[in-house]
Amino acid sequence: MLDPAAVFDGSGPLEDPLTDAVLRAVEAQLGYQLPTAYVDLARRHNGGSFARDAHPAPSRTSWAEDHVGVYTLASIGRAARFSLRGELGSAFWVAEWGYPDIGIYIADCPSAGHDMIALDYRSSGEPAVVHVDQEWNYQITVLAPDFETFVTGLVDESEYDVED
Repeated sequence: MLDPAAVFDGSGPLEDPLTDAVLRAVEAQLGYQLPTAYVDLARRHNGGSFARDAHPAPSRTSWAEDHVGVYTLASIGRAARFSLRGELGSAFWVAEWGYPDIGIYIADCPSAGHDMIALDYRSSGEPAVVHVDQEWNYQITVLAPDFETFVTGLVDESEYDVED
């Protein structure tokens, strides 16, 4: 089980802890079942700024040679602007920015919308976590096979040569 103290930067969650009723409503509206690790984390700390702000990437992105920057994990709910069903939620990125409809956009990056992190539901089973790069014609790069692996793979961007 993911430890919220290790995942988030100490700032408060974006929304109240997740309830079963909100979870059922959000999943029905999204049309997808959320990963268990994401749900468990939201029950204890529902969204917020990541404590570690980068994730290794297997190939170059518009952000860097070997990693992507990450900023905030969307809460599971509707009240916060950056919740899965909020004003800047997953549907916004598809409808307003033209991101591909591959699943659920769950995390933003420091680029102010020019790249995003998503749960990719195009294959069966647990959704992979991918980086979608608007600057490079919405290139999709797999970062992790599942949500828990993605979160545990986050590192401090200071570990990278950010001059690239």
